[in-house]
Amino acid sequence: MHAMVLNAIGAPLAWTERPDPQPGAGEIRVRVLACGVCRTDLHVVDGELPHPTVPIVPGHEIVGRIDAVGEGVDHLEIGRRVGIPWLGHTCGHCPYCTTQRENLCDTPLFTGFSRDGGYATSAIADARFAFPLGEEGDDVSLAPLLCAGLIGWRALKMAGDGKRLGLYGFGAAAHIIAQVALWQGRQVYAFTQKGDQATQGFARQLGAAWAGGSDEEPPQTLDAAIIFAPVGALVPAALRAVHKGGRVVCAGIHMSDIPAFPYAILWEERQLLSVANLTRQDGLEFLKLAPKIGIRTQTTAYPLHEANQALADLRAGRFEGAAVLVP
Repeated sequence: MHAMVLNAIGAPLAWTERPDPQPGAGEIRVRVLACGVCRTDLHVVDGELPHPTVPIVPGHEIVGRIDAVGEGVDHLEIGRRVGIPWLGHTCGHCPYCTTQRENLCDTPLFTGFSRDGGYATSAIADARFAFPLGEEGDDVSLAPLLCAGLIGWRALKMAGDGKRLGLYGFGAAAHIIAQVALWQGRQVYAFTQKGDQATQGFARQLGAAWAGGSDEEPPQTLDAAIIFAPVGALVPAALRAVHKGGRVVCAGIHMSDIPAFPYAILWEERQLLSVANLTRQDGLEFLKLAPKIGIRTQTTAYPLHEANQALADLRAGRFEGAAVLVP
């Protein structure tokens, strides 16, 4: 097999040949068909997440086809197409796992961070954390659903049922979850970097009621806001944009420091929440719903060996939607 390997934090990924991995008990091996490039991958490569495992193969938006199964795997068979997400393993017995909060597990493993991921031609996964995808939809279009879609879905549920929804940072996750929110009958207000007319136009094409810079106030007070951009300064802006009792959800795994802000913009029962990882139930819900909604992902495909370029383009915001690596 071949993989793009992170050998040291901050270093470019290295094209590496490895022996074919063999699945252990409870595991599957997939031939990778596509792997999305997530902003979390940037946080891994740049060392912004604590306790990284190196060397590591990044990538946690994996679409693959099973070509080997380990002992004890009886619900997945060779040839089935599956999706492999960020949450790659949980202990099953900590206080969080036993109360339907496995996303907060005390001893988890994360795909592409603490176990090898999908920037490769083959990947090993815990069979319990692989979602059957069926045969509808192409591999590249499905890949962003495995994190951008799943985390967006969890964030949307946490935002509540409000009709006017603000999305701060209109990239891979926001362009997916905007379609879900519109399908639910909500109004979407898209916030981008100041002066980013291209992304604002993209948001309007998807059906946003309004699109503007994150330094602007929306034309109406919001019921809720989701912050996808890893920018702590957006928290006070979003709190000012929501009405009394409104919610602001921070959806990223990493965010720059939140600046001090006056208590007055949190008062009146506004809520500030964070999203951590996902549960398998989130995946089952969202991946069942996505075909009904008819979600269309905007993707830019790169050959696997151009993973460093894809990461650089993501960092610089050179494309709309999501990048996807194709072995």
